[in-house]
Amino acid sequence: MKKFAVVAAMATALLGSASAIAADLEVTHWWTSAGEAAAVAEFARVFEETTGNHWVDSALAGSGSGANPVIISRIIGGDPMGATMMNTGRDAEELIQAGLMRDLTPIVEEMGGLDFYVDQSLLDGCRYDGKIYCFPVNIHSWDWLWLSTAAYEKIGQPVPKDWNEYVASWPALQEAGILPFGLATGWPFSGIPGVLMAGLGGSDLVLAVNRDKSVDAVRGPEFRKVAEALDALRGVLSPDMMVPAFADVGTQLLEGTAAGNIHGDWLQGDLQVAGGVPGEDYECLPALGLGDQLSGGGDSFYFPVLPEGTDQAVLDAQTALAKTLISPEAQLAFNLKKGSMPIRTDIDLSGANACMQKALGMLGNGLLPSGDFSLSSDIQQQLQDLNTEFLDDDGITVDDYVERYASIIESAE
Repeated sequence: MKKFAVVAAMATALLGSASAIAADLEVTHWWTSAGEAAAVAEFARVFEETTGNHWVDSALAGSGSGANPVIISRIIGGDPMGATMMNTGRDAEELIQAGLMRDLTPIVEEMGGLDFYVDQSLLDGCRYDGKIYCFPVNIHSWDWLWLSTAAYEKIGQPVPKDWNEYVASWPALQEAGILPFGLATGWPFSGIPGVLMAGLGGSDLVLAVNRDKSVDAVRGPEFRKVAEALDALRGVLSPDMMVPAFADVGTQLLEGTAAGNIHGDWLQGDLQVAGGVPGEDYECLPALGLGDQLSGGGDSFYFPVLPEGTDQAVLDAQTALAKTLISPEAQLAFNLKKGSMPIRTDIDLSGANACMQKALGMLGNGLLPSGDFSLSSDIQQQLQDLNTEFLDDDGITVDDYVERYASIIESAE
């Protein structure tokens, strides 16, 4: 049964669309934590208030790894949603090739282009054969070290200024019964190697591995530092102390039961909901406090091709949502709650917290390509599986990890 049935109601201004009939539009996403839910509610609010259409929320559990298969199977199976969030990158490539995603190029032309995007490289993952198939709605980066003020007060040490100082504090934390590194089960560990690669190996290593698919770089000394750091990190991780979700790690940081965490900037959305204030309750160190660039990824919205005979009001609602998501009003409201950087800076960002201000200050240095941009979904999954195995099995040595990583990159296209 279609979930985007037309509602016979008059619409308000439709951001340039001419439809006078409002419609229900099902939107799928995996924003389910407290901070994420607060953010997506802003998109829904602005969409409904400015267009008269109705956002039918379909939140999916499991983040990208759990939600993507559901989204893809529905689209392939002929039961598409009106719009869906996916990671900015190559996750939807095969759906685009199959003609199952709507070409947004006419909307772009109607809007006069997308020059307002603060970094045009964000659109690379949305382009296929010269056409635009998605709109990135934020700039997310994994490259953050989060540190607990309360934990360091307990051991009488200042909060570290970078990764090296943080590692040096682990013995004192352990002696005080504080978990050096908080971690949620499942996918959150998969982003950590990339953060270490950027922070310890630098931009040249990231480009060599993610962009150039250089096996020699993986086998080189800089990547080995990354593997050794990952090995040291798993040495202070306690499986019995892992929590169910990344938002729970935020609670550990605020309580001071865990001292640090590497996680994407979406964590600050949940820290914010919990009442945490950067600089007081926690510190956020972009690029591990060592670098001056962040990897750029984030979330994009795609609009599946709907079945023949779909009411024009629903198609118009798709168009209206596409425009709404990247409008100044929606960008400001959403990203201040999400913790991510907006895709446009022609808006008043004076209300951004200290962490976002740090990130905005680094945008001028350009964004490093994340694995989402450069690596296929299959390669990303193989790397995630390897990282999970490495975490769970101490028998996998650093040498083993490097060679298996190199083998995966060697097979990448």
